[in-house]
Amino acid sequence: MQAWQVVRPAPIDEQPLEFIQLTDPEPGPGQVRIRVLASGVCRTDLHLAEGDLPPRRPRTIPGHEIVGVVDATGPGSHRFQNGDRVGVAWLASTCGACRFCRRGQENLCPDAQFTGWDRDGGYAELVVADERYIYRLPDGLSDEQAAPLLCAGIIGYRALKAAHVPPGGRLGMFGFGASAHLTAQLAVALGTEVYVSTRSAEARALADSLGAVWVGRPEDRPPHPLDGVILFAPAGTLVPQCLEALDSGGTVVIAGIHLSDLPPLTYREHLFGERSVRSVTANTRTDGEELLRLVPRLGVVATTTPYPLHEADAALRDLAHDRVVGAAVLRVSG
Repeated sequence: MQAWQVVRPAPIDEQPLEFIQLTDPEPGPGQVRIRVLASGVCRTDLHLAEGDLPPRRPRTIPGHEIVGVVDATGPGSHRFQNGDRVGVAWLASTCGACRFCRRGQENLCPDAQFTGWDRDGGYAELVVADERYIYRLPDGLSDEQAAPLLCAGIIGYRALKAAHVPPGGRLGMFGFGASAHLTAQLAVALGTEVYVSTRSAEARALADSLGAVWVGRPEDRPPHPLDGVILFAPAGTLVPQCLEALDSGGTVVIAGIHLSDLPPLTYREHLFGERSVRSVTANTRTDGEELLRLVPRLGVVATTTPYPLHEADAALRDLAHDRVVGAAVLRVSG
């Protein structure tokens, strides 16, 4: 099979990935092999390629927004049959026995493994996955539309829940890429007012078209205090600004696995009034199942920019340089 590997983490313009030929993987016990049809390009893949997210194994194949069809099953595998269309997300496995797993917080499992970080991901023609952690995809949702839902969508949905915005309340979004443009549609459909701050003129136009009631630049302040804010941009310098935009009792949710360092915060200016900060860095399977039921019902549509598999490095460069509006998706086969 053909695949991309992170060979030497470095700035994306220095070509840290290589496109190579590998032996086809075989599924082990409880696993299925999936012929990849589409794979979303996530900013976490960029963090891995550039070393912001330290590699956990050499020559990892990135990609954790994978859509494909099962083409082989391992011993003891019974959930899926050859030909079934499935999705593979960031959470690849957990221990199932720790205190977090037992209380429904498997995303916090200390022994969790992740697709495209601990295990090879979807920048490849084939991928192997634990059948317990993959999703059966709804009919009527194209491969290209489904791929961004499997991380950008799931993490945005989890962040939306964590923001605890009351019905009819005001939600701020700082940064407006793949995850934010999906989350904004969910929020608007659920009756939330959405306020967007982003540096990209194209992203501001997209936010406006998706129903945001206010769209501004990073230096602008939303016109009203916000009940919750989701920080999608990986910039710790924006955390004080997010907190200052909150009303009393509001929550800032940091939606990403990597964030640059935070500047100093002051209690009176940033936290007083029961304002809080929390992170969302991984999904549970329940998050994914809930989202995949909601998307068809609420009419959420991903704005995508397709690339062929052999141009995955170009897709990551475009993402790094803010040249992608919405979500980049690799078309692998099919």
